[in-house]
Amino acid sequence: MRASRLHAFGPAGNLRYQELPDPVPARDQVRITVRACGVHFIDTALRRGARTGPYPVPELPAVLGREVAGVVEATGPGVDRGWLGRRVVAQLGPAGGGYAELAVAGAGSLHEIPGALSDEVAVAAIGTGRTALGVLEVAALTERDTVLLTAAAGGLGLLFLQAARNAGATVVGAAGGPDKVARVRAAGADLAVDYLLPGWPTLVRDGLARLGHRAVTVLLDGVGGAPGRAAMELLAVAGRLVFFGWSSGEPLPITTHELYRLGISAAAGIGPRLLQRPGGLRPLEAAALAEAAAGRLVPVVGHAFPLADAGAAHAAIEARATVGKVVLLP
Repeated sequence: MRASRLHAFGPAGNLRYQELPDPVPARDQVRITVRACGVHFIDTALRRGARTGPYPVPELPAVLGREVAGVVEATGPGVDRGWLGRRVVAQLGPAGGGYAELAVAGAGSLHEIPGALSDEVAVAAIGTGRTALGVLEVAALTERDTVLLTAAAGGLGLLFLQAARNAGATVVGAAGGPDKVARVRAAGADLAVDYLLPGWPTLVRDGLARLGHRAVTVLLDGVGGAPGRAAMELLAVAGRLVFFGWSSGEPLPITTHELYRLGISAAAGIGPRLLQRPGGLRPLEAAALAEAAAGRLVPVVGHAFPLADAGAAHAAIEARATVGKVVLLP
């Protein structure tokens, strides 16, 4: 098989497309002919050799990629052979192995892809989709909310935008650059602003005033740093801050003093709250697939790169040049 393999930590160019032996499914495993593999911002950190959350630095050489969709083409001992030939999507766990033409997965991790759902969307659903549903459980959006999304053009941001609209909330999307702002506006945000512009919070306040709203009641922040801090200052008294990462490279700086001063509450939507969720993550994966199949919460696959160009996919993510979910296609 061919795979994009990492031999040394460092820049995106260290991912090399090469021939490797076909993996052999062990007991309770299947082998999948990969048709789509998800790429994450976290993957770029692991490629550099940085531990990220629960994901350890991989042992080299390594094939990254934690979620794949495709067709089961072989089964290991102890696996029902009824899986053969079925379209499936699976989380591969911290060991990865998805940036390849073939991948092995635990039979217990498999989900049959519902109906005509595409491989690309299925991959996004069990990764980005399950995370979105976990964060949304914490956010508890209602029609009374005015929701501010940072990184609104990202894979999670566009899902949150859909969910907020489904709940009947007013949606403010903040994104970096005019192209992304246009995408957020086209996706249905009531107000879309560029958080790279100086004084962008004023644009939010003025825009909400024109819409007849006074302030933001919920902030879903995955950017952190200075943009996250500026967004936090827009929250009304009794507003809810839910943070789920810091793509800026810096966590949102917040103290109990800030919570008192602003009169807001804050909660982490990911981390232990998600990973130690009662019942585990599998129910969220199944729910995300069902929501996507029903057309209620459909991940936006913005960029599909050939498997041979995994390095280019990483470079695009790091340059913030992507919109929606990024996938690799063997």
